[in-house]
Amino acid sequence: MKRHLISAADLSRDDALLVLDTAEEMARVADRPIKKLPTLRGRTVVNLFFEDSTRTRISFEAAAKRLSADVINFSAKGSSVSKGESLKDTALTLEAMGADAVVIRHGSSGAPHRLATSGWINGSVVNAGDGTHEHPTQALLDAFTMRRHLSGVGRDLEGRRVTIVGDILHSRVARSNVLLLGTLGARVTLVAPPTLLPIGVEQWPCEVSYDLDAVLAKTDALMMLRVQSERMNAAFFPTEREYTRRYGVDGPRMAVLPEHAIVMHPGPMNRGMEITAEVADSPRCTVVEQVANGVSTRMAVLYLLLGGSEPAIATTAPVPETAPATTAAARTEESK
Repeated sequence: MKRHLISAADLSRDDALLVLDTAEEMARVADRPIKKLPTLRGRTVVNLFFEDSTRTRISFEAAAKRLSADVINFSAKGSSVSKGESLKDTALTLEAMGADAVVIRHGSSGAPHRLATSGWINGSVVNAGDGTHEHPTQALLDAFTMRRHLSGVGRDLEGRRVTIVGDILHSRVARSNVLLLGTLGARVTLVAPPTLLPIGVEQWPCEVSYDLDAVLAKTDALMMLRVQSERMNAAFFPTEREYTRRYGVDGPRMAVLPEHAIVMHPGPMNRGMEITAEVADSPRCTVVEQVANGVSTRMAVLYLLLGGSEPAIATTAPVPETAPATTAAARTEESK
C-alpha cells in the first residue's frame, strides 16, 4: 500500500484485497474476550475532525485503541480553529506532538490531499471524508460487507451488481464506492434524479439510470444514500414525498430484489424518506453490521499503513482451537 489513503483510486486490486483479508482477521480479534492487539503500541493516531461525525470518528478511535495506539481526538469546535487557525498551523502542531497518522475529516474537498503532500506532517494521512470528494474507508467497509454476503473471504466482487441510489451529487461515499467496486470487478449502477447527478458522471466507470424499479430485479446489493440537505442551496426535487415515491425503498420494492440481495446504507438514515422503517429493521438490511465492519476495516487500514504489509490470513497449518491464534497482525504476545 501507499503511505497515505486519500482516495479509493489509491488502491490497486491487490491492495484492496489485502485490506479486506486483513479486516477479516481483525474481525476475528473482535470476537475474543480480550480485543486488543499490541501491533501499534507506542504509535500516535490523531483524529482530526473539522466536521461533525459519530460513526466514523468513534470507529477510527476504537480501531486505533484496539491496536494499542495512543489516540488524540481533535475537534475543530472548541479548538484554535474556531479562532481562525489555519490547517497548516494545526498540522504543524500535530507534527510537533509526534503524530504517526492523522485521520482527517474536512468540509473542503482536497484538504486531506493538501495535508499529505504539503510536507507539514511526516506521518500517514487517512481521508475520513472531504467535502463532496471521497470517503475511501467507507467504501472499503462497504465492500467488506458485500463480500461477506455475496462472495466469500479471499474473493473479489467480480460480476456482482451494486446499485447506489440517491444524492449522488453530494455523496463522497458514492464516488469512493464507484472507484473501489470497479477495481474489485463489480458492476455499479447509479440511480438518481438528473438534478442529483454530478456533471461528467457519464465518464465514471459505472452505468446511470433514472428508474429505480427498472434495476431492482438484477441487483445484488442496494445502497441507499441520504439526501444531504445541509449541502444544498436550491431545490433539487419537487417535494420529499415525490422523492420518496420515485427513489425510496420500501417493503414492496425490497420484495422485488433477488432473495440473496442485501440493502445497505452508510448512515445516518432518514427513515421515511430514502428508506422505510420496515426495510431499515429488516434482517436483509446491513446498516448495523456495516458499523461493526467499519472498526475491523479501519483497524486493517491503520495496521497496514503503520504496522506491516504482510497478508493477515495465515498460510501455515491451522492452529488447534485450544491455542491462541498466531497471525501476521498479532505475532507477539497479546497485551493486557
